[in-house]
Amino acid sequence: MTDHATTPEPAAKKRVDTSVPASARIWNYWLGGKDNYPVDEAAGDAYAGAFPGIVTIARSSRAFLRRSIRHLVEVEGVRQFLDVGTGLPTADNTHQVAQRSAPDARIVYVDNDPLVLGHARVLLYSSPEGATAYIDANLQEPERILEAAAKTLDLTRPTALILSGILGHVADYDEARSIVQRLMSGLPSGSYLSINEGSRGTDPEYERAQDAYNETGAVPYFLRPVDQITGFFDGLDLIDPGVVSVPLWRPDDTEETEPKPIGQHGGLGRKP
Repeated sequence: MTDHATTPEPAAKKRVDTSVPASARIWNYWLGGKDNYPVDEAAGDAYAGAFPGIVTIARSSRAFLRRSIRHLVEVEGVRQFLDVGTGLPTADNTHQVAQRSAPDARIVYVDNDPLVLGHARVLLYSSPEGATAYIDANLQEPERILEAAAKTLDLTRPTALILSGILGHVADYDEARSIVQRLMSGLPSGSYLSINEGSRGTDPEYERAQDAYNETGAVPYFLRPVDQITGFFDGLDLIDPGVVSVPLWRPDDTEETEPKPIGQHGGLGRKP
């Protein structure tokens, strides 16, 4: 049986602002999606003009997500996923990757972007054996997220928390760490944390482009040093090879070219 849940807010509070570029829509544009507006395309083109490598970063981040979910399902036996800050649907969303290997997998998506909310039906499409749900909530509401997720997931069983490209929107590092810890505290032993974020200290051109973007008035995204990204996994057992540039995290044997490091780092950790 397929089940789902949504927790939308009043429409008056969830209007899409098409006058200001939004990171989720720009990311969707870089991934080849069509759920964006001219303002997002203009911002995305301007960014890519200053730093063409951003398209590679976006696609490498999605590839890391795909490989890490496949590992969680096929190697670690995980059947529950909490994807916070999911963004707009493109190819190989979390439920598609997980249910491809395990049709009974259950996935809860969390976001508060009104355009993402409008595409909830796409995210809610599940295999008959599994389930998907969408929660309209902010990353900075961990307890509310866990309470709502428990309507679809059994939070006494191991669950994978996915935070992909979302923590950079929290400017204060200690606050971001607290959010991660509060979310993980609601998950049992044997659960996992998957993170991949833009990194500082690896590509000066990328850093200049991101700093310039943050000054445009759009919602800023802050690159972090690799040691801070690694710090999100404190108290967890890192899965080999640890926190690395995402193309280097368990690359597929079928890839034709040797993976090269980029300014996006990620890893997977297990809660003891």
